Amino acid sequence: MTATLAGSDVPLTSAYDLALVDLDGVAYRGHLPIPHASASLTSARGAGLRLVFVTNNASREPEEVAGQLTGLDIPTAADEVLTAAQACAALLRTRLAPGARVLVVGGAGLRTAVERAGLTIVDSADDAPEAVAQGYAPGLAWEDLAEAAYAVAGGAWHVASNLDLSLPTARGFAPGNGALVGAVVAATGVQPDSAGKPSPTMYRLAVDRAGAERPLVIGDRLDTDLAGARSGGYPGLHVLTGVSTARDAVLADAGLRPDYLGGDLRALLEPHPAPQRGAEGWWTCGGRAARVAGARLELDGSGPRGIDVIRAACAAAWEAADRGSAVDPATVPELQA
Repeated sequence: MTATLAGSDVPLTSAYDLALVDLDGVAYRGHLPIPHASASLTSARGAGLRLVFVTNNASREPEEVAGQLTGLDIPTAADEVLTAAQACAALLRTRLAPGARVLVVGGAGLRTAVERAGLTIVDSADDAPEAVAQGYAPGLAWEDLAEAAYAVAGGAWHVASNLDLSLPTARGFAPGNGALVGAVVAATGVQPDSAGKPSPTMYRLAVDRAGAERPLVIGDRLDTDLAGARSGGYPGLHVLTGVSTARDAVLADAGLRPDYLGGDLRALLEPHPAPQRGAEGWWTCGGRAARVAGARLELDGSGPRGIDVIRAACAAAWEAADRGSAVDPATVPELQA
């Protein structure tokens, strides 16, 4: 585990051959575009970087996701989208034979993925399903969760499309699939397996599908996107347009740390200088500097703004944490790219 960020002397579009791009918080926010996302991804494609959009959302079909992206000036084909529903179906097939009965609790995207995997969908625990596939859908009701609980209590294998506790919406954060899965867990005491991020299952499926040799994960959430990248051994770019902030990155545990940081997707088109350790514990990057003295994070005199000071702060804080001298969170300001 490295204590600092990676560096690239060339733009990331030249260093990697496939970008595994998260959706909400990276390519768009709810139904709204994120500034610079369309232009940056278009330029990345023009430079030869292939794209696969990887989402923990299991309720929608790949064609629907591709249509939304295309409507936001990010032209996308259905085979460039990989959903948690598809990963869930792939995980089910690792233990279930073709034709095995599966109780699906979720939306159309999950039902389609399970059917395409050659499994038989049932709608009741009374049908003796071998597994329960659970994914988010806005119309799920108590009856659906109860049916899942009956099946799991009866011995069915419980597989969740993802365990995200929250779901970003235009009005804020709402309960996600993990919250609904938690209701089934509370009723049965059985912990499910999960196909979604932070499991690297989707990343591996996407890399295998594309035949990529140098994949790069791009995400906005340290606890899902970047944790999945780290656990799968893939380099990760954390863009600061979504859930996890620059301050979160500075304070990140080792298993959540990105390899690269960028304010937005324009970071794909740029080289990334690696922070360098200097005298008296100072880490420098692009003329900015940070260090941890005692348990206090100290920045150079130019203030907490700019991507390079964030990079230097991450390097200083991670080094301190890895040697057992974690930085006091109260000394870490809100940093702005």
